[in-house]
Amino acid sequence: MAFHKTLAGIVMLTSSLASAAPSITIYNGDFAVVRDTILLKFKPGVNSVSYQDITQNLEPDSVVLRPVKSNAEQWPVNILEQNYLSSPVDQSLLLEHFEGQTIDFEVQRGDKTVVLPGKIIRSGKGSGFNNVPIIELDGKSRFGLPGVPLFPAIKNDAILKPTLQWQLESAKAGTQLLELAYLTAGLSWKADYNMVASADGEEMSVNAWITFSNRSGKAFEQAKMKMMAGDINKISPDGPEYGVKMRSMVAASAPQVTEKDFDEYHLYSIERAIDLQDGETKQISFINSKKVKSSTVYIYDGALVNRRYQTDQFRSDPDYGTQSNTKVSIRREFKNSKDNGLGIPLPKGRVRFYQQDEDNQLEFIGENNIDHTPTDNEVSLYTGNAFDLKGERKRMDFQVNTRSRDAAETFEITVKNSKKTDVRVNIVEHLYRWNNWKIENASEKFVKKDSHTIEFPVQLKAGEEVKLSYKVNYSW
Repeated sequence: MAFHKTLAGIVMLTSSLASAAPSITIYNGDFAVVRDTILLKFKPGVNSVSYQDITQNLEPDSVVLRPVKSNAEQWPVNILEQNYLSSPVDQSLLLEHFEGQTIDFEVQRGDKTVVLPGKIIRSGKGSGFNNVPIIELDGKSRFGLPGVPLFPAIKNDAILKPTLQWQLESAKAGTQLLELAYLTAGLSWKADYNMVASADGEEMSVNAWITFSNRSGKAFEQAKMKMMAGDINKISPDGPEYGVKMRSMVAASAPQVTEKDFDEYHLYSIERAIDLQDGETKQISFINSKKVKSSTVYIYDGALVNRRYQTDQFRSDPDYGTQSNTKVSIRREFKNSKDNGLGIPLPKGRVRFYQQDEDNQLEFIGENNIDHTPTDNEVSLYTGNAFDLKGERKRMDFQVNTRSRDAAETFEITVKNSKKTDVRVNIVEHLYRWNNWKIENASEKFVKKDSHTIEFPVQLKAGEEVKLSYKVNYSW
């Protein structure tokens, strides 16, 4: 392990001083905790230490530096002062540093490049009109740089990138391991699920991936990666947004992720150390299950209504709910259980569905997002509308009596199956006018789903059209 030479009492640490691989926990909110273990060489008393192997999006107030647990009691180290230097050397900073002095400029004169001395009257490091440099060259002042500035050599103690600095008090001389931890933006992860349905649609193979994205400004080598899934409250710090650049994508062939409960959330760990370069997107296999039982559910929700209405607005409105939707939606459903080939808490992410055609080629048949899904819960995702199933909803009668505070309306619903196979369609009706209601004269059996919803499960043969009707009485 190598140290930079000591300058002005500051020991500069490089990444070669990290005595262990970094450990990172990435959260759903596009932030992470980065942990490094570093080896410091102390003298007795106060030591000035600088460390530059950090991300560009570090949150300075979140930094924690502490001796590792095994050394903390036998060798205490006190942190007297902590600083974050976020303005590394650049051209504008050097122009400001040499303001009022003369430096050389490479100036283009015709086909030749000449070096001429110029005095920096104003650096241009300011706001408004003051952000334009003024340079005196050949006895004349000019706005803007006349060419490329040639600054004197940068000193060894110059800050070339964002830096953490500490004043550390040590009881004795020697080397000690310390743990550095901080929060940073620029690191994110998400889950991606690819579901491939069999020809009959009753089973799926499930391939899930953890996708990492690193836009933190720092590369990580042989890092121990963890992902925290859950809705964790995090106050976003003010700061610039950074764009994502795709550098590479590495796919692993087998699941390499383990999961465990952590407080009120779920913590997933990658079983092997990985490299994650700055600007890179990487995928790691998460789930690989071959036989997951699934079903396709068709739902006809025929009422086109404005859900933003207040109840007292539409309770007596005769036109509310009379427009009909003709689409029958498709939902893909499966149970996240061990018996069904899954049984691991599923972090939120995008689910893409594919199905094999008769030539054994995969065709995309829809996608949607899932929220965090615990074990043994049902997953139901809308993936599109059925081409060969159509519905129609008509209101046949409506009566309202404001004095007796009641209303009644009658509906007729038609669903047609143009497919070559039999299907079941669940017809959903929302009883939106009031909480107190009673169904009468229903032509088909229905199921009460909640205080405002009923559902008619209707079986249709190939080419069949089915009509049902019901009357609902409201009172308030």
